[in-house]
This record gives sequence, C-alpha cells and structure tokens, in this order.
Amino acid sequence: MKFNGKVALVTGAGNGIGRAVAQGFAARGARVAAVDRDREAADVTVAMIRQAGGEALAIEADVTRAADVAAYVQKTLEAYGAIDCFHNNAGIEGKVAPTAEYEEAVFDAVIAVNVKGVFLGLRHVLPVMLRQGRGAVVNTASVAGLVGSPGMPAYVASKHAVIGLTKTAAGEVARAGVRVNAVCPGPIDTRMIHALEAQVNPDDPAQVEARYHASIPLGRYGTAEETANIVLFLCSDLAGNVTGAQYVVDGGRTATPGAVTTLLGQAAR
Repeated sequence: MKFNGKVALVTGAGNGIGRAVAQGFAARGARVAAVDRDREAADVTVAMIRQAGGEALAIEADVTRAADVAAYVQKTLEAYGAIDCFHNNAGIEGKVAPTAEYEEAVFDAVIAVNVKGVFLGLRHVLPVMLRQGRGAVVNTASVAGLVGSPGMPAYVASKHAVIGLTKTAAGEVARAGVRVNAVCPGPIDTRMIHALEAQVNPDDPAQVEARYHASIPLGRYGTAEETANIVLFLCSDLAGNVTGAQYVVDGGRTATPGAVTTLLGQAAR
C-alpha cells in the first residue's frame, strides 16, 4: 500500500481515526490535506506528520457548510494539484437518550455533520475525481449503520444514511474510474467512545467500558490504527475491484449473535 506521488484529503483529521488515517497516508508517501473544524487539532496532526518526515497541510473547515467544503477542496488543489484519495470521515456522536426523549436540536446537529457533511464532501470532491478520471473515496459509517443501537437514534440514522450515500455514489461514478466505499468501525479506543461511556455512567465510566469489552468477541476496543489500515487498503490499488462496499472493523461484535450490547442497555444495568 504505497501512495507515493498521491494526494490524500482527510476530514476529521484532528484526532482519532482521522488522525491515524492522515498519518498512515503520509507514512506511505502521500501528501496530506488534514481538515478539521478545530484548527489547533489539525495543526497537531500536521506537526506529527512533518516530524516523521511527511508532507501535510492543515485546513480549518466546518463540514456542514458548503462554502467551507468547497474551500477545503480548493485549498487542497492549490497546494497539491489533485485529490487521489478522500477519507470523508468527520462525525459526531450526539447524546445517549431514548428516541421518545431525544432533543430535536441534538438530532439536527448529528444529521448535519454525519450526513450533510458526508454529502457535501462527495458533492465537491467527486467532480474533481471525475475530471481526473481516477480516485478513491472512503466514507466513515459505523456498525451503527448496520444494526440498531437503542439510545442513539440520531447517530444510527446518520450512519445508515452514510451507507446509502456510499452505495448510490459508487454506482454513479464507477465507470469513470472512481471508487466509493465505507468503513464501519465498532467501538474504537478514541475520544468518542469514552465520551459515550461518561454519558451513560458519569460516576463510573470504567464499568461501562468493561461491560462493552465483554460484549466484543475479541474482548477489547479496536484501535484507530486498525481502522486506518482498512481505509488505506480501500484507497489502494489492492482494492481496485472494490466499490460500493462496507467493511466492518468491530472485533466480531456484529457477526456473533448475542454480542451486541447497547449503551442504553448498559445504563439499565
């Protein structure tokens, strides 16, 4: 999986999976545009890449704003001249609450980032790839896009939508040499899962973590780097015949009957 001479654009690159993907691309020879609404976090990612001998550019953007998305695409093109790989990754978790009690404002915020943000990324990056006659896109979905998760209606709805957008776009651009896939992480050892643990049990989030580990066949959370490896594979020539697919990275959680334990279920115990 070499990306020498290629340009990779990553949203949500300021932490977690996005940072690991940005670092992975850079370590394999790509020039990286690291996008995040938190400019300081994006700067840290870029500093880490440069310290390791890679080339990267930090771009501040709100993925829910079309003007910001158009701007991050334009800045990437101005700096590097192309977009070969696009990890359409930025996302938020929202709150843990039953659907009957879920706040409309929180629902709207989750859909704006996780669905509209992914759509806008596709809307502005795909034309570039179509002009080039090449490109690979990986959208970050989730196992929550494959199964329900009581207590997370906005997040689940948004990730189901990401898979739908992935399949639709893949069919539209395949003949033009552009591939579009999705990665579906399970619980990953990043800020997001620990923030959810704290929502469920502010007094003892470690208890939630232990129960969640027990529900995963591999017995642990995945790492950002493990997810990044799948993103890099899907963007590489090794996956040249893969498009419109969703790759699950969840330690066997959704493959094993009875393994799925929801956060809301944790709260009831």
